[in-house]
Amino acid sequence: MLKGKTAIVTGGSRGIGAAITGKLASMGANIAVIYAGNQDAAEAVCEKCVKEFGVEAKSYRCNVASFEETKAAVAAIKADFGAVHILVNNAGVTRDGLLAVMNEGAWDAVMDTNLKGAFHMIRHCTALFLRAKEGCIINISSVSGLMGNAGQCNYSASKAGLVGLTKSVAKELAPRGIRCNAIAPGFIRTDMTGAQENNPLLSMIPLGRMGEGSEVAEAAAYLATANYVTGEVLRVDGGIAM
Repeated sequence: MLKGKTAIVTGGSRGIGAAITGKLASMGANIAVIYAGNQDAAEAVCEKCVKEFGVEAKSYRCNVASFEETKAAVAAIKADFGAVHILVNNAGVTRDGLLAVMNEGAWDAVMDTNLKGAFHMIRHCTALFLRAKEGCIINISSVSGLMGNAGQCNYSASKAGLVGLTKSVAKELAPRGIRCNAIAPGFIRTDMTGAQENNPLLSMIPLGRMGEGSEVAEAAAYLATANYVTGEVLRVDGGIAM
Protein backbone atom coordinates (compact mmCIF):
# COMPACT_ATOMS: atom_id res chain seq x y z
CA MET A 1 0.00 0.00 0.00
CA LEU A 2 2.95 2.33 0.70
CA LYS A 3 5.51 0.50 -1.42
CA GLY A 4 8.04 2.90 -2.89
CA LYS A 5 7.22 5.62 -0.38
CA THR A 6 9.65 6.94 2.23
CA ALA A 7 8.48 7.84 5.72
CA ILE A 8 10.35 9.88 8.33
CA VAL A 9 9.39 9.16 11.93
CA THR A 10 10.87 11.42 14.60
CA GLY A 11 11.27 9.82 18.00
CA GLY A 12 10.92 6.56 16.13
CA SER A 13 13.21 4.42 18.29
CA ARG A 14 10.74 3.54 21.05
CA GLY A 15 7.16 3.70 22.28
CA ILE A 16 4.53 5.11 19.96
CA GLY A 17 7.19 6.09 17.43
CA ALA A 18 8.54 2.57 17.15
CA ALA A 19 5.01 1.19 16.77
CA ILE A 20 4.28 3.65 13.96
CA THR A 21 7.61 2.86 12.31
CA GLY A 22 6.85 -0.86 12.29
CA LYS A 23 3.33 -0.36 10.98
CA LEU A 24 4.39 1.85 8.07
CA ALA A 25 7.20 -0.58 7.22
CA SER A 26 4.67 -3.45 7.22
CA MET A 27 2.76 -1.48 4.57
CA GLY A 28 5.88 -1.29 2.38
CA ALA A 29 7.26 2.13 3.27
CA ASN A 30 10.99 2.72 3.51
CA ILE A 31 11.83 4.17 6.90
CA ALA A 32 14.03 6.99 8.19
CA VAL A 33 14.12 6.95 11.99
CA ILE A 34 15.16 10.16 13.72
CA TYR A 35 16.35 9.68 17.29
CA ALA A 36 17.80 11.95 19.95
CA GLY A 37 20.11 9.73 21.97
CA ASN A 38 19.58 5.97 21.93
CA GLN A 39 21.39 4.82 18.82
CA ASP A 40 21.14 1.12 19.70
CA ALA A 41 17.35 1.30 19.99
CA ALA A 42 17.04 3.21 16.72
CA GLU A 43 19.22 0.75 14.86
CA ALA A 44 17.28 -2.17 16.35
CA VAL A 45 14.04 -0.71 15.01
CA CYS A 46 15.60 -0.27 11.57
CA GLU A 47 16.98 -3.81 11.60
CA LYS A 48 13.54 -5.17 12.45
CA CYS A 49 11.99 -3.26 9.55
CA VAL A 50 14.56 -4.63 7.12
CA LYS A 51 14.38 -8.24 8.32
CA GLU A 52 10.63 -8.54 8.81
CA PHE A 53 9.32 -6.38 5.97
CA GLY A 54 12.13 -6.19 3.41
CA VAL A 55 12.16 -2.41 3.24
CA GLU A 56 15.04 0.03 3.45
CA ALA A 57 15.56 1.62 6.85
CA LYS A 58 18.19 3.92 8.31
CA SER A 59 18.55 5.91 11.52
CA TYR A 60 19.65 9.53 11.91
CA ARG A 61 20.70 11.23 15.12
CA CYS A 62 19.16 14.68 15.35
CA ASN A 63 17.91 17.14 17.93
CA VAL A 64 14.62 18.26 16.39
CA ALA A 65 14.75 21.45 18.47
CA SER A 66 17.63 22.61 16.23
CA PHE A 67 16.80 24.26 12.89
CA GLU A 68 20.23 23.42 11.49
CA GLU A 69 20.31 19.79 12.68
CA THR A 70 16.87 19.06 11.23
CA LYS A 71 17.86 20.73 7.96
CA ALA A 72 20.95 18.52 7.74
CA ALA A 73 18.99 15.38 8.67
CA VAL A 74 16.36 15.96 5.99
CA ALA A 75 19.10 16.61 3.42
CA ALA A 76 20.81 13.35 4.41
CA ILE A 77 17.53 11.44 4.14
CA LYS A 78 16.90 12.88 0.67
CA ALA A 79 20.40 11.85 -0.39
CA ASP A 80 19.89 8.32 0.92
CA PHE A 81 16.30 7.70 -0.20
CA GLY A 82 15.79 10.15 -3.05
CA ALA A 83 12.47 11.51 -1.81
CA VAL A 84 10.25 11.86 1.24
CA HIS A 85 6.50 11.20 1.11
CA ILE A 86 5.40 10.86 4.76
CA LEU A 87 6.49 12.78 7.84
CA VAL A 88 5.43 11.70 11.33
CA ASN A 89 6.28 14.26 14.00
CA ASN A 90 6.32 12.08 17.10
CA ALA A 91 9.37 13.30 19.05
CA GLY A 92 8.32 14.63 22.42
CA VAL A 93 9.47 15.25 25.97
CA THR A 94 7.83 16.05 29.29
CA ARG A 95 9.00 18.27 32.13
CA ASP A 96 5.94 18.09 34.36
CA GLY A 97 5.39 20.42 37.29
CA LEU A 98 2.93 22.84 38.78
CA LEU A 99 2.73 26.22 37.08
CA ALA A 100 3.58 28.11 40.28
CA VAL A 101 7.00 26.49 40.52
CA MET A 102 7.80 25.70 36.86
CA ASN A 103 11.03 27.26 35.68
CA GLU A 104 11.68 28.72 32.25
CA GLY A 105 13.94 25.85 31.27
CA ALA A 106 11.19 23.29 31.75
CA TRP A 107 8.84 25.35 29.61
CA ASP A 108 11.37 25.95 26.84
CA ALA A 109 12.59 22.34 26.67
CA VAL A 110 9.08 21.03 26.07
CA MET A 111 8.04 23.72 23.60
CA ASP A 112 11.31 23.49 21.66
CA THR A 113 11.04 19.74 21.12
CA ASN A 114 7.31 19.12 20.91
CA LEU A 115 6.17 22.15 18.92
CA LYS A 116 9.17 23.88 17.43
CA GLY A 117 10.63 20.52 16.45
CA ALA A 118 7.52 19.73 14.40
CA PHE A 119 7.77 23.13 12.70
CA HIS A 120 11.41 22.48 11.84
CA MET A 121 10.67 19.12 10.24
CA ILE A 122 7.66 20.38 8.31
CA ARG A 123 9.63 23.42 7.16
CA HIS A 124 12.47 21.35 5.76
CA CYS A 125 10.31 18.60 4.24
CA THR A 126 7.88 20.94 2.51
CA ALA A 127 10.22 21.61 -0.42
CA LEU A 128 10.50 17.86 -1.01
CA PHE A 129 6.72 17.46 -0.85
CA LEU A 130 6.20 20.33 -3.28
CA ARG A 131 8.68 18.83 -5.70
CA ALA A 132 6.92 15.47 -5.53
CA LYS A 133 3.47 17.11 -5.72
CA GLU A 134 2.37 14.97 -2.79
CA GLY A 135 3.00 14.62 0.92
CA CYS A 136 1.47 13.42 4.15
CA ILE A 137 2.26 15.01 7.51
CA ILE A 138 1.07 13.39 10.75
CA ASN A 139 1.62 15.29 13.98
CA ILE A 140 1.34 13.38 17.25
CA SER A 141 -0.54 15.68 19.59
CA SER A 142 -2.30 14.54 22.80
CA VAL A 143 -5.64 14.73 24.55
CA SER A 144 -3.73 16.94 27.02
CA GLY A 145 -3.67 19.52 24.24
CA LEU A 146 -7.44 19.25 23.82
CA MET A 147 -8.56 19.28 27.45
CA GLY A 148 -5.56 20.48 29.47
CA ASN A 149 -3.97 18.64 32.35
CA ALA A 150 -2.98 19.98 35.76
CA GLY A 151 0.77 19.81 36.26
CA GLN A 152 1.41 19.80 32.50
CA CYS A 153 0.86 23.36 31.35
CA ASN A 154 3.99 23.25 29.18
CA TYR A 155 3.16 19.85 27.65
CA SER A 156 -0.52 20.72 27.12
CA ALA A 157 0.39 24.04 25.50
CA SER A 158 2.85 22.35 23.15
CA LYS A 159 0.31 19.72 22.12
CA ALA A 160 -2.45 22.31 21.68
CA GLY A 161 -0.01 24.26 19.52
CA LEU A 162 0.40 21.19 17.33
CA VAL A 163 -3.33 21.22 16.66
CA GLY A 164 -3.18 24.82 15.46
CA LEU A 165 -0.06 24.08 13.43
CA THR A 166 -1.77 21.08 11.84
CA LYS A 167 -4.81 23.04 10.72
CA SER A 168 -2.80 25.97 9.39
CA VAL A 169 -0.40 23.72 7.46
CA ALA A 170 -3.34 21.72 6.10
CA LYS A 171 -4.98 24.87 4.72
CA GLU A 172 -1.75 26.26 3.32
CA LEU A 173 -0.54 23.12 1.56
CA ALA A 174 -3.79 21.43 0.47
CA PRO A 175 -3.81 23.18 -2.93
CA ARG A 176 -0.48 21.49 -3.63
CA GLY A 177 -1.73 18.00 -2.80
CA ILE A 178 -0.08 17.87 0.64
CA ARG A 179 -2.16 16.69 3.60
CA CYS A 180 -1.58 17.40 7.28
CA ASN A 181 -3.41 15.70 10.14
CA ALA A 182 -2.88 15.07 13.83
CA ILE A 183 -3.43 12.19 16.22
CA ALA A 184 -4.34 12.90 19.84
CA PRO A 185 -3.46 9.82 21.90
CA GLY A 186 -4.85 9.42 25.38
CA PHE A 187 -3.40 7.23 28.11
CA ILE A 188 -1.08 4.94 26.10
CA ARG A 189 1.11 2.23 27.59
CA THR A 190 4.73 3.26 26.83
CA ASP A 191 8.09 3.57 28.57
CA MET A 192 7.09 7.13 29.45
CA THR A 193 3.85 6.15 31.20
CA GLY A 194 5.15 2.92 32.75
CA ALA A 195 2.95 0.49 34.67
CA GLN A 196 -0.24 2.36 35.47
CA GLU A 197 -2.79 -0.39 36.19
CA ASN A 198 -3.72 1.20 39.53
CA ASN A 199 -3.79 4.79 38.29
CA PRO A 200 -7.08 6.50 39.23
CA LEU A 201 -7.14 8.12 35.76
CA LEU A 202 -8.16 4.75 34.34
CA SER A 203 -11.60 5.23 35.87
CA MET A 204 -12.07 8.30 33.66
CA ILE A 205 -11.60 6.30 30.44
CA PRO A 206 -14.96 5.06 29.10
CA LEU A 207 -13.34 1.97 27.57
CA GLY A 208 -11.75 1.25 30.95
CA ARG A 209 -8.16 0.58 29.93
CA MET A 210 -4.95 2.11 28.67
CA GLY A 211 -4.32 2.16 24.96
CA GLU A 212 -1.48 0.42 23.17
CA GLY A 213 1.11 1.91 20.86
CA SER A 214 -0.15 -0.39 18.13
CA GLU A 215 -3.55 1.31 18.30
CA VAL A 216 -1.99 4.71 17.68
CA ALA A 217 -0.01 3.15 14.83
CA GLU A 218 -3.24 1.94 13.23
CA ALA A 219 -4.50 5.53 13.23
CA ALA A 220 -1.27 6.69 11.61
CA ALA A 221 -1.64 4.00 8.95
CA TYR A 222 -5.15 5.24 8.20
CA LEU A 223 -4.06 8.86 7.89
CA ALA A 224 -1.10 7.87 5.70
CA THR A 225 -3.50 6.45 3.14
CA ALA A 226 -6.64 8.59 3.60
CA ASN A 227 -6.21 10.79 0.56
CA TYR A 228 -9.33 12.90 1.18
CA VAL A 229 -8.65 13.66 4.84
CA THR A 230 -6.73 16.75 5.91
CA GLY A 231 -6.80 19.14 8.86
CA GLU A 232 -8.26 16.41 11.09
CA VAL A 233 -7.42 15.65 14.73
CA LEU A 234 -8.06 11.97 15.36
CA ARG A 235 -8.40 11.02 19.01
CA VAL A 236 -7.12 7.58 20.08
CA ASP A 237 -8.04 7.83 23.72
CA GLY A 238 -10.67 5.30 24.76
CA GLY A 239 -13.18 8.14 24.89
CA ILE A 240 -11.57 10.18 27.69
CA ALA A 241 -11.80 13.46 25.75
CA MET A 242 -15.41 13.07 24.61
